[in-house]
Amino acid sequence: MNRLSPFEAALTRAAASAASVAGRGGRGLLILIYHRVLAAPDPLRSRTLCAADFAAQMDLVGSCFNVLPLSEALARVRSRSLPSRALSVTFDDGYADNLTVAAPIMRERGIRPTVFVATGYLDGGIMFNDAITEAMRAAPQRLDLADLGLGLLEMPDVLARRAAIRALVAELKYRPAEERGPLAAEIFRRAGALPPRDLMLTTPQVKSLRDAGVEIGAHTATHPILTRLSPEAAREDIARSRQELEGILGDPVRLFAYPNGRPGEDYDLRHVAIVRELGFAAALSTAWGAAHPGCDPFQVPRVAPWDGSPRRYAARLVKSYMQRSFARAA
Repeated sequence: MNRLSPFEAALTRAAASAASVAGRGGRGLLILIYHRVLAAPDPLRSRTLCAADFAAQMDLVGSCFNVLPLSEALARVRSRSLPSRALSVTFDDGYADNLTVAAPIMRERGIRPTVFVATGYLDGGIMFNDAITEAMRAAPQRLDLADLGLGLLEMPDVLARRAAIRALVAELKYRPAEERGPLAAEIFRRAGALPPRDLMLTTPQVKSLRDAGVEIGAHTATHPILTRLSPEAAREDIARSRQELEGILGDPVRLFAYPNGRPGEDYDLRHVAIVRELGFAAALSTAWGAAHPGCDPFQVPRVAPWDGSPRRYAARLVKSYMQRSFARAA
């Protein structure tokens, strides 16, 4: 048997401690959010797990928690029949590495995740934050964006490029889509970057995920900040994503995840009503905490497991299990 490294051993003890506390804290459902799992570490994506680290996390949650498919878990929240230490795994946006890297790791461990797909980026699309990252990867050490209101970027090393990515993403994130898209495209052009066409899932890959036992959920078509749209435009974008996915899969799509997902900032009660009226069974936010009986099924909380420290990873799981959903069912 291979011996665990000191880090892996510490992480195992931390997760076991979290699971023990979670079991004493009541029968809630902890839902983890991921986006990408990289085949190898990327210096510009320091907060994105690579395959080895993701496999270690899946080993830990598989050994310390009762991991359930999301639809089953949500049904058991409603029926108050959750096992102790219940946990589900989700992915947002629809990256190709969900299929090529993450899915085999989870399949080996018997974990069935849910992938929420933003359909407008299928088949060669690129999200604005990824466009910024790839632009900064290719950019020279000095990139003048002052005439765009984005300053003069000095990037002599990886740390400076990471800082530039964070600053540009934050600057563009809440701008109107009709302004954000052209700005990202112009930054990409000035950096001399070649657009990658394989970051997101293709239509056949969405089918392959479903055929591998992965549940597919809707995540809008264009991944907008819903509060920045009119109610009519928000409804159209949400409905379009489900219609396109159902056309691809030939199956009903019952689950939805709000883009970005912060209540009151990225979506509000108007969008909760829209999702309910469109006939979804449940919708997921990024409000912190665990879902418990009585929480609003259209504002289910989730947790982003972005900690490298075993102690902080454990503390996050414990705190999240003990923190009940912010929104209760009407």
